[in-house]
Amino acid sequence: MKVGSVYHPVYLEHDTGYHPENARRLEAIVAHLEATGLQQQLTPIEARPATVDELALVHYPRHIARIEAAALSGGGSLDADTPMSAGSYQAALYAAGGVIRAVDAVLDNTVTSAFALVRPPGHHATPGQAMGFCLFNNIAIAARYALAKLRLERVLIIDFDVHHGNGTQDAFYNDPQVLYISTHQYPHYPGSGGIGEIGAGSALGATINIPLPAGSGDDEYGQVFQRVIVPAAERFRPRLILVSAGYDAHWADELSMMQVSVTGFAGMVRTMKGLADRLTGGRLVFSLEGGYNLPALAASVKTTFDVLLDREDIDDSLGKTPHPRAAPDISPLVNKLRELHDLP
Repeated sequence: MKVGSVYHPVYLEHDTGYHPENARRLEAIVAHLEATGLQQQLTPIEARPATVDELALVHYPRHIARIEAAALSGGGSLDADTPMSAGSYQAALYAAGGVIRAVDAVLDNTVTSAFALVRPPGHHATPGQAMGFCLFNNIAIAARYALAKLRLERVLIIDFDVHHGNGTQDAFYNDPQVLYISTHQYPHYPGSGGIGEIGAGSALGATINIPLPAGSGDDEYGQVFQRVIVPAAERFRPRLILVSAGYDAHWADELSMMQVSVTGFAGMVRTMKGLADRLTGGRLVFSLEGGYNLPALAASVKTTFDVLLDREDIDDSLGKTPHPRAAPDISPLVNKLRELHDLP
């Protein structure tokens, strides 16, 4: 079994200073993978820049031009949350292209699964707007690439970042070829992702939002994966599974109020890997989104690779939260989701 890893130093040139989404995130991940000896067990996948035509599979030409112009002028702030530097456009091209290369490697059987360690992240970027730390929507571009260029019939996107992937939802809200499933803290930034947002037209039901209350942890995430995500995925029968992998639901992350542990993330990844093994011949691609506590992020990414490599032992030195909150009862939410989406 070969597990691929995408990384390129150009990702560090998206210079955001002391912003939460900064280059130290990737530096911490890479250092941890190297220190634990895991890096040498992965198959490197060389990133490349996405073409403008590939970006345009999702984004309006005026949006692409706006990001390029902002970088050429030295960067600045696109909104209160989304800074750019002179190197951001090139980094963003390689981020989108890196996920595309991961898809290519999985579909041509160079590797069984892959994780694209890219930045800037992407799932908040809409077709016409950068927001929420995101410039281009890496996972959406890769999905469109798989559908349009590689002629896959159905793609499943699972997004477990603590923030709702509003940009990804917007890109596929009317597209029945993509099943988009998001678990996220609700209400929380960006304010979208309510249970009633389920797609439109011929894609009615092809968006599944799982708006979890603050305080949800390993058990709550495990429940929605097993009772909602698994049956929805099995019914959809995708040819490829893409994952927006954000680790900001970890209890140590300051940008959320969730209680997930590294062990909890391992459980989610095992479930997704099991789905890929049963439904797609193992075709599974992760793309890095959020996660801002560096030790938790690095440990969670390593654990993701461990699970993809079929390792049973999980190193969770951070353990459970030392200040647990009362776990919310999400059974009514799960039952409502199952009824709304007519899940078996």
